[in-house]
Amino acid sequence: MSCGDPHETDCSEVLDHLYEFLDHEMPAGDCAKFEVHIDECSPCLEKYGLEQAVKKLVKRCCGHDDVPADLRSKVMGRIELIRSGQSVPEQDVVAEARAAEAAARTAKGAESGPSTSGTPGTKSTRSASGGPARPGPLGATTQE
Repeated sequence: MSCGDPHETDCSEVLDHLYEFLDHEMPAGDCAKFEVHIDECSPCLEKYGLEQAVKKLVKRCCGHDDVPADLRSKVMGRIELIRSGQSVPEQDVVAEARAAEAAARTAKGAESGPSTSGTPGTKSTRSASGGPARPGPLGATTQE
């Protein structure tokens, strides 16, 4: 993407490294160039604002959950493969993440002992067929 105006730093470079900038993972000199660019380029400022808002939303909604160590190591391994230019094996990352999350919940449940009333502070939900409803993608409820 380019706004069509000449800038010292090209729009595509800013957008390619936007998350490094948002996460404060780039050298100070590069940060300064990006700040100048974002201050003078409306499309990049808009994209920056959008990505910053998404990042804050994710942190607010998911920032308190502990990430299972094995999931973290798998994600970091994939990032390293991508950065090194190697091919990434096709796997169902979502299924792996859900399995890791379920294992973490099972481990937590085993630590606190059995419970007959379900998770405190949550309602028990039943599907139309009478079985328990499960949370699906993005919090939607799937029926069993």
